[in-house]
Amino acid sequence: MKSVIWDWNGTLLDDLDHCIASINVLLEKRHLPTLNTTQYKAVFSFPVKDYYEAIGFDFSREDFAIPAQEFIDLYNGNVEKCTLHHEAAAVLEHLKKKGIKQFVLSAMQEDMLERTLKHQGIYNYFDAIAGLDHHYATSKIERGEQLIHHAGISKENAVMIGDTIHDFEVAQKLGIECILIADGHQSAERLKSTGTRVIDSLGDLLKNGWI
Repeated sequence: MKSVIWDWNGTLLDDLDHCIASINVLLEKRHLPTLNTTQYKAVFSFPVKDYYEAIGFDFSREDFAIPAQEFIDLYNGNVEKCTLHHEAAAVLEHLKKKGIKQFVLSAMQEDMLERTLKHQGIYNYFDAIAGLDHHYATSKIERGEQLIHHAGISKENAVMIGDTIHDFEVAQKLGIECILIADGHQSAERLKSTGTRVIDSLGDLLKNGWI
């Protein structure tokens, strides 16, 4: 393995509770049922517009852009209060010492991605980062293809590490290995349905010698 492509939200950044609190503000405003952690991890998906519809948003009554902007304003306003997942820094340092190149591929808007990585003090671990040019959290496949091309990443020697089924789908489309971590935005049961390797936490990467 020569390269690791990291997802950011939920994988390295522990923002699960913040996301749930933020979406619940929007749900309460619309008099819709709020979500607990189990419910959220059972329904969250990409593209997020589909997830919004699944939890009760009616886009025949309002444009998706309205709640999407409301959410991102709430999220960005307090995201710097979130911390890295336990052992994230240790894993990044371990890979750095092994000479493995590290990248970030995220559905977060790219300028915000750079800002949050710098705020957490880990920006310099990465050879390149790739986010989206908008805040609608759609597919990461196209950006992933661009990242691999521009960074010269060898698909045969790369692994993507994420916390959602979409990360697995992206890895499949990119033709690279995938490891999913059930410590983020989707349940272990859902992740295991992909048939790829699923672990409980970042620390398992080191314990099991997978990186």
